[in-house]
Amino acid sequence: MQSTVQKAALPVITLAALGVVFGDIGTSPLYALRQCFLTSHLAISEASVLGILSLIFWCIMLTVSFKYVTIIMRADNNGEGGIMSLLALNLRTTRISDDKKIYLIALGFIGASLFFGDGIITPAISVLSAIEGLSIATPVFNQWLEPLSIGIIAGLFLVQRHGTGTMGKFFGPLTLLWFLSIGGFGLWSIIQTPTVLAMVNPYWAYHFVVDQPFVAFLTMGAVILTMTGGEAIYADMGHFGRLPIRLAWFIIVLPCLLLNYAGQGALLLRRPEALENPFYMLLPEWGLYPMIGLATAAAVIASQAVITGVFSMVNQAIQLRYLPRLSVKHTSAEERGQIYLPFINWMLFISVVILILLFENSARLASAYGVAVTMTMLCGTILISILAYGFWRWPIWKVVLFATPFLILDLVFVASTSLKIASGGWVPILLGAALFTILMTWKDGRALVLNRLEKDALPIDLFIKSISIGGGTKFVPGEAIFLTGTPTIVPHAMLHNIKHNKVLHERNILVTVITRDIPFVGDEERIKLEKLSEHFYRVTMYYGFKDQPNIPEALQHAYAEWGFEYDLMQISFFISRERIMHTVGEGMAPWREKLFVSMQRNTSPVSDFYQIPTNRVVELGSQIEM
Repeated sequence: MQSTVQKAALPVITLAALGVVFGDIGTSPLYALRQCFLTSHLAISEASVLGILSLIFWCIMLTVSFKYVTIIMRADNNGEGGIMSLLALNLRTTRISDDKKIYLIALGFIGASLFFGDGIITPAISVLSAIEGLSIATPVFNQWLEPLSIGIIAGLFLVQRHGTGTMGKFFGPLTLLWFLSIGGFGLWSIIQTPTVLAMVNPYWAYHFVVDQPFVAFLTMGAVILTMTGGEAIYADMGHFGRLPIRLAWFIIVLPCLLLNYAGQGALLLRRPEALENPFYMLLPEWGLYPMIGLATAAAVIASQAVITGVFSMVNQAIQLRYLPRLSVKHTSAEERGQIYLPFINWMLFISVVILILLFENSARLASAYGVAVTMTMLCGTILISILAYGFWRWPIWKVVLFATPFLILDLVFVASTSLKIASGGWVPILLGAALFTILMTWKDGRALVLNRLEKDALPIDLFIKSISIGGGTKFVPGEAIFLTGTPTIVPHAMLHNIKHNKVLHERNILVTVITRDIPFVGDEERIKLEKLSEHFYRVTMYYGFKDQPNIPEALQHAYAEWGFEYDLMQISFFISRERIMHTVGEGMAPWREKLFVSMQRNTSPVSDFYQIPTNRVVELGSQIEM
């Protein structure tokens, strides 16, 4: 019965996956083929058109169809995908020593940082290239392209706080209509010039590379634009599962993309002047305005998918303690994956608007696009190769056989797109470098603070024993919850409470929250309970990196198991608020210490992050010198 239900739901899930996963790669035909010719300054000829189309065909088949859809999607972390999941899987391996795993963390951080940089360019180039179709219809709109694009972007970011559930219902059908439309118009053009189908023959790609190696090298920097969004296939696997994504790719997305690229190529063979905008000039006059509207909708969907992906990645990094706490709002009572991060949302919006104003059109913006994508793909190839060796236990010859061709292809893409750095490619690199610095600084800073706290700490067992022997401690009615990152030592908040108030509560519960390297933790594995003495108890709470911690809710289950009455209004939560002071000496570089101190002072309150009522919180401060 269950399998019947799953089969019935498969088309619905596949349609939903179509709307969320493939929006980015689905809008690439708007600008990618034109950019291939503009980048290399190629004249239109049968050899150049078929050569570029053949490169596009084989790169999509090898990189997206084989590497991402067939191989990398096997690397699921309890069903979840994405660079953070891939990093978490790699950190579990025992075939790599712990001291070398820092390099894996750095590699994962680089991939995540570049994905963030890519997430800023995608909305700008997708919306701009869609709106530019208006200039094909009439030059009257030329001066309004930027304001219209910014207006659409502003509307998109404004609705993020309401959640995407309502819009999401239309994403799948609209994206399906988009792919069928671009595939249909491409097919009509192919019928008029069927010789373009020779693009599937690798002969054309081979001779294009051999006859004009430098031109082919330049062109590869634009060919990558046909694959932007390929990494989202793996990142969004947790939302839909492998089978629906694979079905959507092989049945709808891949055929329609290839038909459209071939159709644009056929148009260029018939009318070389169509290079001005081969996507829109492919359309009949009656289809221009409807297609502009559909392209704009597809661009919004592509942008939404990237924004959601950035929200998810940042939230995972926060849960894994790689970023400081930020305000996270849940926009759906049913779907726990639908979240909204106000700070990230408005930072993305401002960055996208600056990009549009800076580059002005999609052709110039395309020069900045692709650099981050190629480097992200290279990081993914290295991590999946290490995973195959360390986690899947492949023999080294098999890993080399798999990794070598993809590493060579990725390095060619990286080298080609590096030529774009001066003309705009510095933008995603700069953004990625900034985020990478933040990630590494927060990770190293937290390690230094924890080491300092543990150095000055008092073991909890010794503390409890000294209280029971001394007998001079006064206990007052009530319950106190102490949050601590290290459950074996006395929380600083407890020591300060005794120091200032000279008393302890009758029941003191130490709570430690641990984020595991899996996406979700089941309710049955959520809490671990220990009774330390008559007055002291310990609760360890486990969450996955996609769970949202809720300490009061978990405590309610703990109280039920202990047989205690749970009354939130009788419980006080004691939280230690450390004030980090920058000092000259060992540790990080002074500028990194100052950055860490700034981030630490601007983190969102612990009570908000763990969903603790603010009127039940007592904060006790302490000063720590780094």
